[in-house]
Amino acid sequence: MGSWVHGFMGSWVHGFTGSGIFVSTAIATMPSAIRQFDVFNGDADGICALHQLRLEHPVQATLITGRKREIALLEHVQAHAGDRVTVLDISLARNRVALDALLQKGVIVDYFDHHQAGKLPVHPGLHTIIDTTPDVCTGMLVDRFLCGRQRPWAVVAAFGDNLGDQARALGDAAGIKTARLSVLQELGECLNYNAYGDSDEDLIIHPRLLYEYVRRYRDPWKFFSCEPVFARLRATRLHDLASAHQNQESIELPAGKIALLPDSAASRRVRGALANQLATTSPHKAHAVLTPNGQDGYTISVRAPKNRLHGADTLCALFGGSGRAAAAGIDHLPRTRVTAFTEAFASAFQHR
Repeated sequence: MGSWVHGFMGSWVHGFTGSGIFVSTAIATMPSAIRQFDVFNGDADGICALHQLRLEHPVQATLITGRKREIALLEHVQAHAGDRVTVLDISLARNRVALDALLQKGVIVDYFDHHQAGKLPVHPGLHTIIDTTPDVCTGMLVDRFLCGRQRPWAVVAAFGDNLGDQARALGDAAGIKTARLSVLQELGECLNYNAYGDSDEDLIIHPRLLYEYVRRYRDPWKFFSCEPVFARLRATRLHDLASAHQNQESIELPAGKIALLPDSAASRRVRGALANQLATTSPHKAHAVLTPNGQDGYTISVRAPKNRLHGADTLCALFGGSGRAAAAGIDHLPRTRVTAFTEAFASAFQHR
């Protein structure tokens, strides 16, 4: 656990606009010889972290993003010496090889994240704000960096990452009333829900396109009330959650609950939202949600007990997964290892 702040200059120049593992453009003021790349997780935290930065520093850029678990994104950056890359909410450890290659080419990299990073590279072109404590998200790190100037979107990010207490504390500090906070909560939960799926076909809208809609709005309450795309996300999320509660099978353990959803696009979309909802409803227990992935196995979302935010990343790492102490996942667990996972889950979260 811990945090690092390294090398950020007071006069930051940043970039921004749209693409989603391909390319797109926005507004502009960087010299034409220098290119900006914005690389971000496609969930609520990644989208809102970038949106805060670009509201303050609008610059032309190439966007690179994807589904929640498409986090090996730096390998898609085609940058050259002098170019700048801003990275938000993706694991440095999972992108280390590509990061080293960019730094060796003379690319400047600004890195905001809250996932386990491993040993940080020491390089004059790398500027990091990384905090791996379990009660922060990347949107909150950007909020600190901007001294709260785009605070409502940081609240959305925290709610999206299931950090309800932290989101409400941020909102209270900004004087946001309870009714308006509830809107930001639903907005964060819906943006986060949209990032889940095992293929782009599972998604309601690709995160790159969703960001394009979000970036039109300085005010999150206007996005909530006026944006048709959000209304669609909201309705589909509620439908998928209702279906998941009705159709899940579950194993109840002293340490928590393991839920198995049927093989459907709706199940894959709602896997993370259901895990967050279960964790909030039973904060003293851990939860895992499994969905069949078509590879004779399962994709899994794990949540540590909300009153003991540790262990999810360690458990998932045993099975080739990754994430944070509070929330982590496994891309593929073979059916033959379900019993082993269940036993490891019970051991990881047994009451101490």
